[in-house]
Formats: sequence, structure tokens, C-alpha cells
Amino acid sequence: MRNFRLQAMIEAAIFGALALILDMFVPSIKLSPAISISFAMVPIFIVAFRWGFKISFLSGLIWGLLQLIFDPWIVHPVQAIMEYVIAFPFIAFAGLFSSIIQRQLKDNKKINALIFIVFAIFVGSLTRYFWHFLSGFIFIEYFAPEVLNPVWYSFIGNGTSMLGAFISCSIVMILLILASPRFFILKKDY
Repeated sequence: MRNFRLQAMIEAAIFGALALILDMFVPSIKLSPAISISFAMVPIFIVAFRWGFKISFLSGLIWGLLQLIFDPWIVHPVQAIMEYVIAFPFIAFAGLFSSIIQRQLKDNKKINALIFIVFAIFVGSLTRYFWHFLSGFIFIEYFAPEVLNPVWYSFIGNGTSMLGAFISCSIVMILLILASPRFFILKKDY
């Protein structure tokens, strides 16, 4: 059991760092300075589907802290906490569906597994971007004081980023599941 926990924590750290690398070095689609679409959440989703909520929460936290160190965009200390320390770990809500997804994959029900995967990716994306949205409209005065409706501005900007990330992550995860479903099935329940 100890080796299994160690393996989970090692994967959480490696995949958290991989998410940072993807975010920093793989080009994302930039629709505007505030709207960018990337599939950098994929490593955290992999951890979520393999290990569940707790370990993917740790992986998201590692990514958020690394992002805060290496590539931050900070206008206020509270904004930094909301966007890096809170938002990134919330991707882990996708991990709440890990047992269902693994069961579907073990039973060779790939279509059912893919439906749950896409839904879980949506949940993880939505919970992460909720914090970006909240931070956006609270702190909009620092980077866009001319905006008349900060709630709408944050909703459109973060909503577009969330939908784009959800779609791109869903496509990548579907391809990974179709290529190697056994990778997502753990030999032992954690």
C-alpha cells in the first residue's frame, strides 16, 4: 500500500510539472490578451482519472504553485491566491468520476467511459475557471479600468477560455483513451 501511495504522489508531482511545461512551452491559441486556449490541463486530468480527487488536487496545486513561481500574472496578492493556489487544484473535481470511468474501461465500455470523461473534463474545467471568473471581475479595475461591466467582461473572457480548454482537453483525452485505455485502469483501488 505504501508503494502505491508513493507512486500516486510521484505521478502527481510529475504530471503537475508536465502541465506547467505544456502551458509555458506549447503554443496556445490566443484570441486576445485575456483569452487563451490550451490543453495544458490534460496531465491533471490524467491524474484525476487514474487516482481520483485527492491526488489530482495535489497535482493541480503543484501546477498552480509552479505557475506562480515561474510564470505569474499578479495584480493583487488575493488575486494570486485565487488564481494559482485555489483555481488550479479545483481541476481535481474531474477526479470524482474516476471510479466510474475506470469501471467502464475495465468492462470494455469505451463509449460510456468517453461520455463520463467528457463530462468530468467539463466539471474540472468549470470549477477551475469559476475562480478565474471570480478573480477577474473582482480585480478587473487593476488591468481594465475602462470596462463598464466587469462581471460580463470576466464571464466572456474566462468563459471563452474555459470552453476552448474544455474542447481541446476533451479531444486529447479521447485520443489518449482510445489509444491506451489500460493506462487509466489502476491494478489496485486507492
